[in-house]
Amino acid sequence: MNIQKRTLNLNHSFYTLLLLVLLFSASAKAQIQKVEPPFWYAGMKNPELQIMFYGKNIAQYEASVSNNVVIKNIEKTENPNYLFVTIDTQNLKASELVFSFKNKNKVAFTQKYSLKERRANSANRKSYDASDMMYLIMPDRFANGNPKNDSNAALTEKGNRQDPSGRHGGDIEGIIKNLDYISSLGATTIWNTPLCEDNDKQHSYHTYGQSDVYKIDPRYGTNEDYVRLAAEMHKKNMKLVMDYVTNHWGITHWMINDMPTKTWFNQFDTFTQTHHRREVITDIHASKLDKEVCIDGWFVPSMPDLNLRNPLVAKYLTQNAIWWIEYADLDGFRVDTYNYSDQTAMANWAKSITNEYPNFNIVGEIWMHNQANLAYWQKDSKIGAIENYNSNLPSVMDFTLQSQIGSAFNENEPSWDNGLIKFYNNFAMDFLYPNTNNILVFAENHDTDRINHTFKYDLAKYKLTMTLLATVRGIPQVYYGSEIGMGGDKGKGGDADIRQDFPGGWAGDKNNAFTAAGRTTEQAKYFDFTSKLFNWRKTNEAVHFGKMTHYIPENNTYVYFRYTDAKTVMVVFNNNATAQTIKTNRFKENIKNFKSGKDVITGKTFDLASEITLEPKSAIVLELE
Repeated sequence: MNIQKRTLNLNHSFYTLLLLVLLFSASAKAQIQKVEPPFWYAGMKNPELQIMFYGKNIAQYEASVSNNVVIKNIEKTENPNYLFVTIDTQNLKASELVFSFKNKNKVAFTQKYSLKERRANSANRKSYDASDMMYLIMPDRFANGNPKNDSNAALTEKGNRQDPSGRHGGDIEGIIKNLDYISSLGATTIWNTPLCEDNDKQHSYHTYGQSDVYKIDPRYGTNEDYVRLAAEMHKKNMKLVMDYVTNHWGITHWMINDMPTKTWFNQFDTFTQTHHRREVITDIHASKLDKEVCIDGWFVPSMPDLNLRNPLVAKYLTQNAIWWIEYADLDGFRVDTYNYSDQTAMANWAKSITNEYPNFNIVGEIWMHNQANLAYWQKDSKIGAIENYNSNLPSVMDFTLQSQIGSAFNENEPSWDNGLIKFYNNFAMDFLYPNTNNILVFAENHDTDRINHTFKYDLAKYKLTMTLLATVRGIPQVYYGSEIGMGGDKGKGGDADIRQDFPGGWAGDKNNAFTAAGRTTEQAKYFDFTSKLFNWRKTNEAVHFGKMTHYIPENNTYVYFRYTDAKTVMVVFNNNATAQTIKTNRFKENIKNFKSGKDVITGKTFDLASEITLEPKSAIVLELE
């Protein structure tokens, strides 16, 4: 009896202890709901790491960390569910740290935290530049590589390809499966519109209203799939650019219902939307009110405006950006609505990233149609220097050129300011830019009119556009589908119409434009020209980083040269509805002793001795010999 009683007591003690352990473990799991960044890397140039711990009343605990790691700062906010702990990672090796959380000097729970090993030479990664061609993809509309993830139980909007503005099922796997197609086009870089989770009830396919910026949207795939995309691209010598959003999150972001601090987002007494007049930022006469509404107003009601003047927010976004670069092995950023955020905060954000990665390129969306306004935002701008401002932003998007393309090639009859003179005038303002080679040049993107619709599906005008993008200064960007003649009427069908599904990206599609055999005759004409032009561009350094000399357009024709000491390229445009003959003696300054030029598309040789005749609405690109 005594032995049995003792055994029962031991069993009781064992199960009591086990229960306490389970309760302790459950308490720890319940206490910490999120840790961001979820892990970090040893050997970063900036050793300070701000870790956000989120959980019920976590601020009441005293935090400490193992391995003699120095805690530089612990910040609590008015919300007791957040604790921001800044540690010094200087000289720390890849290891697993343990954070302890005490209450009344007793450890209530612990949290493991990993410092991982960086990839070899990670800090010196090469980014995209003027030797690249960037291909812009809206992933939901490109290709459905994994139909099983079209919907997700945890996310509101389900897959519905019948809804033009719904989720159609394109995903990361679809991009991976079609990398050879993209590469065959001559593209070396891919810019995807955002891939992080967007739990909006409607229109979540564009993913600019993100609900979790550390998580790939499950309808696109997993974080691991995104890492795999980068790895597969790198095997093919291609570069991956992430579309990063600093200005806003989505209304369903997990922080909205439990904000870390009242100043995490910009808020007014009543809802206030930005007026989108970003000229006020550089306007010396602007009122304080106009500037405040521009920067702090929300982009749309479903996109809460982030307050980057709050140091916690600024640090959070900086670390999130760096985490994605390191984790996914990224090659660059495109930043959405760049100048809608506080300009000093954005300058610090860009500087923090390029301090860690000196070669990393970041192009900002500065949607303005004045060269001075654009040039102000490029790193080392003399215009910004007037008021002692440096954006630290390496690249800007050339919206002035984009706006001219849509009109100039439709103007057969030249005038003082119509026709090809628009391009001449655009490039004549290049003296404003600190680095003209590092400007993104494009005719369209996911927000603008489709050029093929603008040109009424005139292949000749499409060829003129691509020839311009391939041969002027800067980094050319092509929007998915245009290379097979895709269009869309934004005025009639809204954004969904300019973001249609790529034919062949879904099982059962009658037309598969991803393959030569599957393309229609018309699609092949577009693709073959684009592919030949941009694959040639890969090989010619003169159009990458060469100088440019151009001549004032005459009779709606335009001639310019791109050249280095070793190579010269002559580009000739005829924007007329009739054939034109151009006398070459006017261009002796650049033709020099060259006798002929070989057309990179047709292979035809042109004699440069006296004149060149061009067909209506055509251009030739000549490698001078």
